[in-house]
Amino acid sequence: MNKKYDRNDLCWCGSGRKYKICHSSYDERVLTYKSKGCIVPDREIIKSKKQIDGIRDSGKINIAILDYVRDHIHIGMSTEEINNLVYDKTKELGGVPAPLGFEGYPKSVCTSINNEVCHGIPSEKVILKDGDIINVDVSTIVNGYFSDSSRMFCLGNVSDEKRQLVEVAKKSIEVGLSQIKAWNFLGDMGQEINDYVQANGYSVVKDIGGHGVGIEFHEEPFVSYVSKRGTEMLMVPGMVFTIEPMINMGKPDVFISKINGWTAYTKDGKDSAQWEVTVLVTESGYEILAY
Repeated sequence: MNKKYDRNDLCWCGSGRKYKICHSSYDERVLTYKSKGCIVPDREIIKSKKQIDGIRDSGKINIAILDYVRDHIHIGMSTEEINNLVYDKTKELGGVPAPLGFEGYPKSVCTSINNEVCHGIPSEKVILKDGDIINVDVSTIVNGYFSDSSRMFCLGNVSDEKRQLVEVAKKSIEVGLSQIKAWNFLGDMGQEINDYVQANGYSVVKDIGGHGVGIEFHEEPFVSYVSKRGTEMLMVPGMVFTIEPMINMGKPDVFISKINGWTAYTKDGKDSAQWEVTVLVTESGYEILAY
């Protein structure tokens, strides 16, 4: 339960200012939503200026790593080579690959090809081929702060059908961002994304979503992209989370590999695409911290 503060106490956010001029009115507004039965964030979810600065610095390195992958990815390379690129570049830039060892994950990056929805594990045996689409998901720790983003790459002669899927997945991020405003709900974003994707003839994965990020790799809240307006957690300034809808060419159903326990595949074998950004909710809208 959130502690009560007197007006002249130093604010809980760590700003060094008195509560009455910092987060007093914010807390009152949050309590008003809570009294109406809305899901509201605990104070632990709200990032301080120092934490936001740290996450932003982590995000800059995360972006640089994905730029490096963009410049070097090519047909004929193995996904293990991508893993090595990410590991080496992360270390060079002063970061730590967040996936490596996370809950037993064995590599520094996720590489998901074609009908792999997410968490594809790099391997020397997996060779990129002409016509493949691949999601490269990079997550970085810098000075204890986490960032997380991913991009799709189209290799060689990719079919128009696959390219359209990749473009709709990318556009769904922009559609979702249009709903990122303080005092909106995560469900506002979820419905906007789902409506857009379905209107284009695709489906959104239901069982896997985004997450809070920054102090830990995965934090509250869980972020769904099949939710309804006015539902899910209230968005407030200082929240940091990922937007990463997984868009399937066919049905939304997925399964997890029994071989490695990580990689999610589409049940119908059709292709999937995903882009991911780390976003901060601000007083005036949002700031993308990693893309």
